[in-house]
Amino acid sequence: MESIRFDELITLGKFLKHEGIIGTGGEAKWFLQENEVLLNGEPENRRGKKLHEGDVLDLGEFGQFRIEYSK
Repeated sequence: MESIRFDELITLGKFLKHEGIIGTGGEAKWFLQENEVLLNGEPENRRGKKLHEGDVLDLGEFGQFRIEYSK
């Protein structure tokens, strides 16, 4: 699992773009419909879902990530 650190609160859609998993924010909806995404072990398909400190995002073949924020 990879820890990813951000300076400010980020949404799931912005996270996917930041990590290069999608090319544009508009692709987030499609990606979330076509791929199983788990947030803290629960299915998540809302691109606007805010990711909080300590959240674990499982993107299957794309990897597992722990969200951290600068203090």
